[in-house]
Amino acid sequence: MCSHHPGCPTADSPDRDAAHVVSSHPEQGWSLLCNGVVLFDDNGEILPDRSVIASRRPARTHRAA
Repeated sequence: MCSHHPGCPTADSPDRDAAHVVSSHPEQGWSLLCNGVVLFDDNGEILPDRSVIASRRPARTHRAA
C-alpha cells in the first residue's frame, strides 16, 4: 500500500504510527495512515483487520476542590 521510500511501517509493526498521513480530518479527530491504520487524536487506533487498539492517553484525575 505504501509507495514512500523508505517504506512506512506496516500495520502490524510496533511503530505503525510513524506511517505517513494520507488523509487528515482534524475536525473529526482522526487521520488515515498510508498503512491503512485509522489513528484517532486520543491515540486509539483501528487496524486494517478491524481490530481496535484502545487509547493510550493517560486517564484524567480529578482534584478535590
